Amino acid sequence: MTLILTDKNFKKEIQNTEKPILVDFWSAHCFPCFMLSPILEKIAEEYKDKMIFAKLNIDESPVIAREYQIDRIPVVLLFKEGKPVAGFIGVQSEELIREWLEKNLK
Repeated sequence: MTLILTDKNFKKEIQNTEKPILVDFWSAHCFPCFMLSPILEKIAEEYKDKMIFAKLNIDESPVIAREYQIDRIPVVLLFKEGKPVAGFIGVQSEELIREWLEKNLK
């Protein structure tokens, strides 16, 4: 299941979880975002016991996008204990994302 984040619920959801949260910052006007989304959703299903997968539309939630200086998309950030600990910009292969997750979920 994908958690939908907004300006209103972002802080509460990010801080009130024991599992890491992988956040996909995207926009409806971003073609690369639509390329990345199915890859992330597939991986998120496989990692559902280790992390929570979330999406934030930067057009609908500009306050959080500005706060985290999201000026290019897609951007993926991994949060632990309410803080971003790792991230990447742009479309990555499924293999690279898995390697990145394994390294950063430890």
